[in-house]
Order: sequence, then C-alpha cells, then structure tokens
Amino acid sequence: MQDFFQMDTDEKRSSLLARARQVALSALEQYHLAWEHITFIQLSDSITYKIETSSGEKYLLRIHADRCTKEQIRSELILLQFLSQEAGMTVPTGLASKDGACILEVATEEGYRSPYVTIMRWVEGESPSGEMTDSDAYNMGVMAGKLHDAVAQFNPPGHFVRPTSGAESFREEVARLEKYCDRFLSDAAWGMYRSAADQILASLADINKSNDNYGLIHGDLHTGNIVFHDGMPFPIDFGRCSYGYYLYDVASTILGLYPKHRAMFMQGYLQVRSLTEEDLQHLETFFVMVMIGNYAHHAANPTEISNLIGEQPYAQAIIRDFLRVEPFLFQVIKPVEIESGSSNATIII
Repeated sequence: MQDFFQMDTDEKRSSLLARARQVALSALEQYHLAWEHITFIQLSDSITYKIETSSGEKYLLRIHADRCTKEQIRSELILLQFLSQEAGMTVPTGLASKDGACILEVATEEGYRSPYVTIMRWVEGESPSGEMTDSDAYNMGVMAGKLHDAVAQFNPPGHFVRPTSGAESFREEVARLEKYCDRFLSDAAWGMYRSAADQILASLADINKSNDNYGLIHGDLHTGNIVFHDGMPFPIDFGRCSYGYYLYDVASTILGLYPKHRAMFMQGYLQVRSLTEEDLQHLETFFVMVMIGNYAHHAANPTEISNLIGEQPYAQAIIRDFLRVEPFLFQVIKPVEIESGSSNATIII
C-alpha cells in the first residue's frame, strides 16, 4: 500500500492533487453542507480547500498527511475546542459529519492509503500582505503571548497525543534536508548548515526545561498562519501543534518580520509573558532552528526550489553570524554573495 502523499516530482504532485480533489468531494458528501464552491488553497503538511456554502458560511477542508495518526488529529481538535470555548480565543474548530464524526477516513484510488479528512470552521481574516505596521507586529506579539498563556492552562486528557518539537525532531529535519540540499546549496553552504545544526543541538541540551518555557505550542506560527480581521490577529492552522519550547513559536513568527518589527513583536509578547535573560539569549538558536526546519520541509517540493535559492543570500548571512556568535535578530544584516543556486555555487563571506 503506497502513501497517499507523494510529491517529490512534478508528475507525482499532479497525481496527488487529482486524488485529493476526489477525496475532498467524497468527504463533502458526508456533511450537512449546502456547498457551492470548493477552492484549492495549498499543498503543504496537508492539502487544504476553502468550502463556501449557499448561506455564505465558509469552511476549511483538510486532507491530512500520512504521518498524522487519528489520535494526533483528535488531540488537535480537543485543544482547539478548549482554546475556543474555555479560553475565548478565535481559532478554527472542527465540524462533525452527518454521523457525528469529526475525523473521516476517506477511500481513494486502489493501492493508496485512505487519508484522514477534517472540516474546520473558517476564521475570517487575511494574512499580512504589503508593508506591516508597528501595531500589527506588536499585536501579533500580544496574541502569541495570550496563546501561550492559554495553552499553559490546558489540562490534556489521558488519550491526548501530540508530537514533540525538540532535538530529536530537529535531527530528523536535518537528515531530510541533507537528501535534497544539493538542489539549492553548495557543498560549502551545506557545511555551514551542518555546523549550525550542531551548535543548535548543543544549545538545546543546555536549556533548563520548565513549565514557564515549555508546553504545548502552535508549532508553525509563521505569518502565513496568522490572519488579521478588523486590525486584530488570529492564529490558524494548528496542524503542527506539539510539545516544545514557547520560543519556537516566537522564532517562527519573527522569522518572517523585518528587524524593527521583530522588536515590536517582542514588546507585545513581553506585555503578556515574561522572558528571562537566558530565554532571550536562546531566541537566536530557535530562529535558526526554525529556518533550517522550514527548508527541510520545502526542499522535497520541486516547485519551492527557486524560492529557496532566492533566500540563500540572507539565510546564509544569518547562519554566518550565528556561527560567529554575532547578534543578528534586531539589526539589518548584509547578505552574502552567491554566484549560483546549484551545488557548484560559490559563497563569498
């Protein structure tokens, strides 16, 4: 039986998307939804579609990756229900099917595993685009702080299962990146990435884990997973929620911000939650950890390679400063010069 998700070539990706649309249509038949439009959103950890109904309601249909177990998906829905009902946060929540199930296993083409499908209530808003304001960045920091405060109050039931984001998962990401690194990194650049990974693992081993700095996190809180409505930000897409350090979420968001807005985000976060001097020292470690993890995630997708190559002048400048133990988070850094994006690239540092 083959995995449902196969996308390491253009041909496999096209075949996957064709299977996925049929799965989505089959799943919709099992809900009391008078839907009129289904629109593909993206292929990432899951395949997502926007569902619009005749009454004007909107929903998000997710086809989950093969690595996601039913228990993990159910646990995500339990957490979201808590955040919505108990903590009063605006987050996506699961919708039950005609038979009361919140998770469906939908049959697909013969020879492929049947994927799990969920439908979530839509969170209205738009992801940041164009020039972000200082107040946008500040409010995102406040939102992240409130999210971490809320999950710290969550008491998971005994059957609650979510993965862990830490040293072991990072080792797996580095190993996955190594398989595809020659698509966008030179040998010299990959050597820098390896050295940075070793430095990150050494730092993780030195962190004192406590209830103040570790718990359930969003796990993928980049700016694309934050929507603004009436000027206020709301987190979406909790598909990677996991146990990890809260700084991982902080780093995930500020990775996509300019240095001045990283500072504004931190001001907002610190209005809600306190960080120690040691926490702030470790933030750059998590920043580079998230960056490498993102590349590991996207490198297998051929359509992402041009973007990865385009990001390298700044990514490798960040890694350079990280290895030199030179601060880089809150100041503009000079990009390195890269002659090409191939494995024969020359990096001028």
